[in-house]
Amino acid sequence: MTPPEDAAIITHTLELAAERGGDLTAAIYARLFRDHPALEPLFIMDTNGAVRGEMLSRAFDAILDFIGQRAYAHNFIGAEATTHDGYNVPRDVFADFFAIIRDIVRENCAAAWSAEADSAWRRLLSDLSAYIAPAHA
Repeated sequence: MTPPEDAAIITHTLELAAERGGDLTAAIYARLFRDHPALEPLFIMDTNGAVRGEMLSRAFDAILDFIGQRAYAHNFIGAEATTHDGYNVPRDVFADFFAIIRDIVRENCAAAWSAEADSAWRRLLSDLSAYIAPAHA
């Protein structure tokens, strides 16, 4: 389970980034497509960004559940990693999506980002990786 102090820090950074940056969807997907250009064609039918927005909303909800009650997120993240296998999205690229979220949150927090926030997010990404790795790994 996520330590309560990590959960509080991660929640605070998400709230601060939303307050300062508004909808982070465009920035997160711009970074994703910059770092992984092969993914952009997968969104060819998403002409209005609704799919991207929905996917990001689910990722944020999963992060909040994962650092909180962990009622579903651990299973959801593993299932989504498997679903994305079917889209030929490698597991490391799927995991990188969460790192990109962290990076954009950090950019929007700017000077309010702390060493504690960096550590809390690093632990979160490490914990998430256990649910993203293939079952046979």
